[in-house]
Amino acid sequence: MNAAASAGMSSSAALESTYAFALNDLYSCGIDKFELAKIGQSTEHNYCGVNCGIMDQFASVFGKKGNLIRLDCRSLEYAYFPFDPKGYKLVLLDSRVKHELVGSPYNDRRASCERVAKMLGQEFLRGATMEQLDAIKDKISEEDYKRARYVIGEEKRVLDVCEALEKGDYETVGKRMYETHWGMSKDYEVSCEELDFLAEVAEACGVTGSRIMGGGFGGCTINLVKDELYDNFIVTAKEKFNAKYGHEPKVYEVVISDGSRRLE
Repeated sequence: MNAAASAGMSSSAALESTYAFALNDLYSCGIDKFELAKIGQSTEHNYCGVNCGIMDQFASVFGKKGNLIRLDCRSLEYAYFPFDPKGYKLVLLDSRVKHELVGSPYNDRRASCERVAKMLGQEFLRGATMEQLDAIKDKISEEDYKRARYVIGEEKRVLDVCEALEKGDYETVGKRMYETHWGMSKDYEVSCEELDFLAEVAEACGVTGSRIMGGGFGGCTINLVKDELYDNFIVTAKEKFNAKYGHEPKVYEVVISDGSRRLE
Protein backbone atom coordinates (compact mmCIF):
# COMPACT_ATOMS: atom_id res chain seq x y z
CA MET A 1 0.00 0.00 0.00
CA ASN A 2 1.32 3.43 -0.93
CA ALA A 3 -1.30 6.08 -0.14
CA ALA A 4 -0.61 9.52 1.29
CA ALA A 5 -2.24 10.04 4.68
CA SER A 6 -4.85 12.80 5.07
CA ALA A 7 -4.92 13.43 1.32
CA GLY A 8 -8.42 12.17 0.51
CA MET A 9 -6.97 9.06 -1.14
CA SER A 10 -8.79 6.57 1.12
CA SER A 11 -5.60 5.64 2.94
CA SER A 12 -7.59 4.69 6.06
CA ALA A 13 -9.80 2.31 4.07
CA ALA A 14 -6.75 0.86 2.33
CA LEU A 15 -5.08 0.26 5.69
CA GLU A 16 -8.20 -1.32 7.20
CA SER A 17 -8.80 -3.55 4.20
CA THR A 18 -5.18 -4.65 3.86
CA TYR A 19 -4.88 -5.57 7.54
CA ALA A 20 -8.25 -7.36 7.53
CA PHE A 21 -7.29 -9.28 4.40
CA ALA A 22 -3.86 -10.18 5.81
CA LEU A 23 -5.22 -11.43 9.15
CA ASN A 24 -7.97 -13.37 7.38
CA ASP A 25 -5.42 -14.98 5.08
CA LEU A 26 -2.76 -15.57 7.73
CA TYR A 27 -5.09 -17.28 10.20
CA SER A 28 -7.40 -18.92 7.63
CA CYS A 29 -10.46 -17.27 9.17
CA GLY A 30 -12.64 -17.86 6.13
CA ILE A 31 -14.24 -14.39 6.23
CA ASP A 32 -15.69 -13.40 2.85
CA LYS A 33 -14.87 -10.14 1.06
CA PHE A 34 -18.20 -8.51 1.88
CA GLU A 35 -17.62 -9.01 5.59
CA LEU A 36 -14.04 -7.71 5.34
CA ALA A 37 -15.38 -4.46 3.85
CA LYS A 38 -17.98 -4.21 6.61
CA ILE A 39 -15.29 -4.72 9.27
CA GLY A 40 -13.35 -1.78 7.82
CA GLN A 41 -16.47 0.40 7.87
CA SER A 42 -17.19 -0.63 11.46
CA THR A 43 -13.66 0.42 12.41
CA GLU A 44 -14.37 3.94 11.13
CA HIS A 45 -17.71 4.09 12.96
CA ASN A 46 -16.61 2.70 16.30
CA TYR A 47 -12.98 3.75 16.65
CA CYS A 48 -12.49 6.79 14.40
CA GLY A 49 -15.84 8.49 14.97
CA VAL A 50 -16.65 8.84 11.25
CA ASN A 51 -20.12 7.63 10.22
CA CYS A 52 -18.89 6.80 6.73
CA GLY A 53 -20.45 4.65 4.07
CA ILE A 54 -18.83 1.49 2.79
CA MET A 55 -17.63 2.66 -0.64
CA ASP A 56 -13.92 3.14 0.14
CA GLN A 57 -13.54 -0.14 2.01
CA PHE A 58 -15.47 -1.97 -0.71
CA ALA A 59 -13.21 -0.55 -3.42
CA SER A 60 -10.11 -1.53 -1.47
CA VAL A 61 -11.31 -5.12 -1.18
CA PHE A 62 -13.07 -5.61 -4.53
CA GLY A 63 -10.88 -3.44 -6.77
CA LYS A 64 -10.18 -4.89 -10.23
CA LYS A 65 -7.37 -3.86 -12.54
CA GLY A 66 -8.55 -1.69 -15.44
CA ASN A 67 -12.07 -1.31 -14.10
CA LEU A 68 -14.23 1.07 -12.09
CA ILE A 69 -16.89 -0.20 -9.70
CA ARG A 70 -20.50 0.90 -9.46
CA LEU A 71 -21.67 -0.02 -5.98
CA ASP A 72 -25.19 0.01 -4.61
CA CYS A 73 -24.42 0.82 -0.98
CA ARG A 74 -27.93 -0.26 0.04
CA SER A 75 -27.85 -3.81 -1.34
CA LEU A 76 -24.07 -4.15 -1.92
CA GLU A 77 -24.78 -5.20 -5.49
CA TYR A 78 -21.93 -4.12 -7.71
CA ALA A 79 -20.78 -4.10 -11.30
CA TYR A 80 -17.47 -3.46 -13.04
CA PHE A 81 -17.12 -0.97 -15.88
CA PRO A 82 -14.06 -0.94 -18.14
CA PHE A 83 -11.73 2.01 -17.72
CA ASP A 84 -9.22 2.11 -20.54
CA PRO A 85 -8.85 5.77 -21.54
CA LYS A 86 -6.41 5.49 -24.42
CA GLY A 87 -5.00 8.94 -25.13
CA TYR A 88 -5.66 10.14 -21.59
CA LYS A 89 -3.86 10.09 -18.26
CA LEU A 90 -5.46 9.99 -14.82
CA VAL A 91 -3.58 12.03 -12.24
CA LEU A 92 -4.07 13.18 -8.65
CA LEU A 93 -3.00 16.63 -7.50
CA ASP A 94 -2.59 16.76 -3.74
CA SER A 95 -3.27 20.26 -2.41
CA ARG A 96 -1.44 19.29 0.81
CA VAL A 97 -4.37 20.72 2.74
CA LYS A 98 -4.93 18.09 5.41
CA HIS A 99 -8.07 16.10 4.73
CA GLU A 100 -9.97 15.61 8.00
CA LEU A 101 -13.30 13.82 8.36
CA VAL A 102 -13.25 13.02 12.07
CA GLY A 103 -15.69 15.17 14.03
CA SER A 104 -18.75 17.08 12.95
CA PRO A 105 -18.31 18.23 9.30
CA TYR A 106 -18.83 14.85 7.65
CA ASN A 107 -21.39 13.65 10.18
CA ASP A 108 -23.34 16.92 9.85
CA ARG A 109 -23.80 16.36 6.13
CA ARG A 110 -24.96 12.83 6.67
CA ALA A 111 -27.45 14.09 9.23
CA SER A 112 -28.77 16.65 6.70
CA CYS A 113 -29.46 13.91 4.18
CA GLU A 114 -31.11 11.71 6.81
CA ARG A 115 -33.44 14.55 7.82
CA VAL A 116 -34.53 15.13 4.24
CA ALA A 117 -34.99 11.40 3.61
CA LYS A 118 -37.21 11.22 6.69
CA MET A 119 -39.30 14.12 5.40
CA LEU A 120 -39.72 12.19 2.14
CA GLY A 121 -40.78 9.06 4.03
CA GLN A 122 -37.65 7.17 2.98
CA GLU A 123 -34.78 5.61 4.88
CA PHE A 124 -32.26 7.02 2.40
CA LEU A 125 -32.18 9.65 -0.34
CA ARG A 126 -31.42 6.91 -2.85
CA GLY A 127 -34.10 6.95 -5.54
CA ALA A 128 -35.51 10.34 -4.57
CA THR A 129 -36.22 12.85 -7.35
CA MET A 130 -35.78 16.60 -7.62
CA GLU A 131 -39.55 16.90 -7.97
CA GLN A 132 -39.97 15.24 -4.57
CA LEU A 133 -37.31 17.44 -3.04
CA ASP A 134 -38.79 20.64 -4.46
CA ALA A 135 -42.20 19.65 -3.05
CA ILE A 136 -40.84 19.86 0.52
CA LYS A 137 -38.42 22.76 -0.05
CA ASP A 138 -40.38 25.13 2.23
CA LYS A 139 -40.37 22.56 5.05
CA ILE A 140 -36.59 22.08 5.30
CA SER A 141 -33.63 24.37 5.76
CA GLU A 142 -31.80 25.83 2.78
CA GLU A 143 -28.68 23.97 3.89
CA ASP A 144 -30.47 20.60 3.99
CA TYR A 145 -32.07 21.33 0.61
CA LYS A 146 -28.71 22.04 -1.05
CA ARG A 147 -27.07 18.96 0.41
CA ALA A 148 -29.93 16.73 -0.70
CA ARG A 149 -29.89 18.37 -4.15
CA TYR A 150 -26.26 17.37 -4.52
CA VAL A 151 -26.92 13.74 -3.53
CA ILE A 152 -29.91 13.36 -5.86
CA GLY A 153 -27.96 14.88 -8.74
CA GLU A 154 -24.94 12.70 -8.02
CA GLU A 155 -26.99 9.52 -8.34
CA LYS A 156 -27.93 10.55 -11.89
CA ARG A 157 -24.32 11.49 -12.68
CA VAL A 158 -23.08 8.07 -11.58
CA LEU A 159 -25.48 6.35 -13.96
CA ASP A 160 -24.50 8.73 -16.76
CA VAL A 161 -20.81 7.94 -16.23
CA CYS A 162 -21.44 4.18 -16.26
CA GLU A 163 -23.25 4.49 -19.57
CA ALA A 164 -20.46 6.67 -20.96
CA LEU A 165 -17.79 4.19 -19.84
CA GLU A 166 -19.53 1.38 -21.70
CA LYS A 167 -19.35 3.53 -24.84
CA GLY A 168 -15.77 4.67 -24.24
CA ASP A 169 -17.08 8.25 -24.09
CA TYR A 170 -14.53 9.91 -21.83
CA GLU A 171 -15.61 13.43 -22.77
CA THR A 172 -18.95 12.81 -21.02
CA VAL A 173 -17.11 11.24 -18.09
CA GLY A 174 -15.05 14.43 -17.81
CA LYS A 175 -18.10 16.72 -17.92
CA ARG A 176 -19.74 14.79 -15.11
CA MET A 177 -16.52 15.02 -13.09
CA TYR A 178 -16.66 18.82 -13.23
CA GLU A 179 -20.36 18.79 -12.34
CA THR A 180 -19.62 16.61 -9.32
CA HIS A 181 -16.81 18.88 -8.19
CA TRP A 182 -18.89 22.04 -8.26
CA GLY A 183 -21.82 20.24 -6.67
CA MET A 184 -19.55 19.14 -3.82
CA SER A 185 -18.19 22.68 -3.58
CA LYS A 186 -21.37 24.79 -3.78
CA ASP A 187 -24.15 22.46 -2.60
CA TYR A 188 -22.54 19.85 -0.37
CA GLU A 189 -19.86 22.32 0.76
CA VAL A 190 -17.02 19.87 1.30
CA SER A 191 -14.45 21.54 -0.94
CA CYS A 192 -11.95 24.21 0.02
CA GLU A 193 -10.39 27.20 -1.72
CA GLU A 194 -7.32 25.24 -2.80
CA LEU A 195 -9.28 22.39 -4.40
CA ASP A 196 -11.56 24.81 -6.24
CA PHE A 197 -8.47 26.63 -7.50
CA LEU A 198 -7.01 23.38 -8.86
CA ALA A 199 -10.30 22.58 -10.61
CA GLU A 200 -10.33 26.05 -12.17
CA VAL A 201 -6.75 25.66 -13.37
CA ALA A 202 -7.65 22.27 -14.85
CA GLU A 203 -10.57 23.73 -16.77
CA ALA A 204 -8.45 26.63 -18.04
CA CYS A 205 -5.84 24.13 -19.28
CA GLY A 206 -8.44 22.16 -21.23
CA VAL A 207 -8.39 19.17 -18.89
CA THR A 208 -11.25 16.82 -19.77
CA GLY A 209 -12.43 16.31 -16.19
CA SER A 210 -11.48 17.32 -12.65
CA ARG A 211 -13.11 16.78 -9.29
CA ILE A 212 -12.50 16.38 -5.59
CA MET A 213 -11.08 13.00 -4.70
CA GLY A 214 -12.65 11.40 -1.65
CA GLY A 215 -14.70 13.12 1.03
CA GLY A 216 -13.32 16.61 0.55
CA PHE A 217 -12.27 19.09 3.26
CA GLY A 218 -8.83 19.19 1.68
CA GLY A 219 -6.84 16.49 -0.03
CA CYS A 220 -6.72 15.93 -3.79
CA THR A 221 -8.36 16.53 -7.10
CA ILE A 222 -8.46 13.69 -9.61
CA ASN A 223 -7.96 14.77 -13.21
CA LEU A 224 -8.62 13.13 -16.57
CA VAL A 225 -6.14 14.73 -18.98
CA LYS A 226 -5.45 14.19 -22.67
CA ASP A 227 -1.90 13.02 -23.27
CA GLU A 228 -0.98 16.08 -25.33
CA LEU A 229 -2.14 18.46 -22.58
CA TYR A 230 -0.64 16.59 -19.64
CA ASP A 231 2.82 18.17 -19.36
CA ASN A 232 1.53 21.72 -19.72
CA PHE A 233 -1.22 21.07 -17.16
CA ILE A 234 1.19 19.75 -14.54
CA VAL A 235 3.66 22.62 -15.04
CA THR A 236 0.88 25.24 -15.01
CA ALA A 237 -0.85 23.78 -11.96
CA LYS A 238 2.41 23.69 -10.00
CA GLU A 239 3.38 27.24 -10.97
CA LYS A 240 -0.01 28.83 -10.34
CA PHE A 241 -0.64 26.94 -7.11
CA ASN A 242 2.82 27.79 -5.76
CA ALA A 243 2.36 31.46 -6.66
CA LYS A 244 -0.95 31.60 -4.78
CA TYR A 245 -0.36 29.27 -1.81
CA GLY A 246 3.41 29.13 -1.38
CA HIS A 247 3.92 25.46 -2.21
CA GLU A 248 3.41 23.10 -5.12
CA PRO A 249 0.78 20.38 -5.14
CA LYS A 250 2.09 16.83 -5.08
CA VAL A 251 1.48 14.82 -8.25
CA TYR A 252 0.46 11.14 -8.31
CA GLU A 253 -0.18 9.30 -11.57
CA VAL A 254 -3.07 6.89 -11.04
CA VAL A 255 -2.92 3.19 -11.86
CA ILE A 256 -6.11 1.22 -11.25
CA SER A 257 -5.11 -2.18 -9.90
CA ASP A 258 -6.58 -5.15 -8.06
CA GLY A 259 -7.73 -4.74 -4.47
CA SER A 260 -6.36 -6.33 -1.30
CA ARG A 261 -4.51 -9.51 -2.21
CA ARG A 262 -1.55 -11.71 -1.40
CA LEU A 263 1.56 -10.77 -3.36
CA GLU A 264 3.57 -13.81 -4.34
